[in-house]
Amino acid sequence: MNILVCIKQVPDSNKVEVDPVTGVLKRNGVESKMNPYDLYAIETALRIREQMGGSIYALTMGPGQAAVVIREAFAMGVDKGVLISDRKFGGADVLATSYTLSQGIKTMGEFDLILCGKQTTDGDTAQVGPEVSEWLNIPCVSNVSKIVEINEFDITVEMDMIHDIEITRIQFPCLLTVDKDIFMPRLPSYVKKQETKEREITVISLADLDDQNELHYGLNGSPTQVQRIFPPEVNAHREIHHGTGEELTGILFNKLRELKFV
Repeated sequence: MNILVCIKQVPDSNKVEVDPVTGVLKRNGVESKMNPYDLYAIETALRIREQMGGSIYALTMGPGQAAVVIREAFAMGVDKGVLISDRKFGGADVLATSYTLSQGIKTMGEFDLILCGKQTTDGDTAQVGPEVSEWLNIPCVSNVSKIVEINEFDITVEMDMIHDIEITRIQFPCLLTVDKDIFMPRLPSYVKKQETKEREITVISLADLDDQNELHYGLNGSPTQVQRIFPPEVNAHREIHHGTGEELTGILFNKLRELKFV
């Protein structure tokens, strides 16, 4: 079984500067990490490979530094890695990002299963995975919280729909976006890290894609534009009280009543 996991490098802090003109995050020089939800997608792929056999590819899109998350995926057990990188892809919104990923996937060959994290911690749209499936014209199931059954033809999964749990069977090829409750991600292996430190990462640029029209990528291909963006307000106000347990209980109760929580 050929499995593809889409991963992303995201800022490791909420203190990130924003370009006032384009509304795009300034990622250069910012500490980064793998998107946490993507760790669950990688673990899901590894569990499926243990049962069904096959190969796992990791795909990410970003500047050259984004290759770090592919190296981390290698250390977890992923077989091959591909980086989609070109300055013309910069500033892409959800539509342009999903289109670029789909174009990159088409150059990589056919996959039985594509896995994505439910969302990213920098965008939080939870739309890229489903949109990639639309571009590839394959079925998609989101919010997957459990693998019920899998065989060479299809997979049965549970979806956490907040108020309900839905179970569905979906034929391959398909795309799943997985939630954080599906599996506990394993830690990267130091041994695998050393074994794969020289493993080649394939880089795909605009020149490698079937569609080389620059108007379909990056800011040019993004129909949505950021109108306003600002950092969250920081509330550092606090109160410290001293006293007996009975006195502190009374203070806490009065404060909750003042705030109309009780």
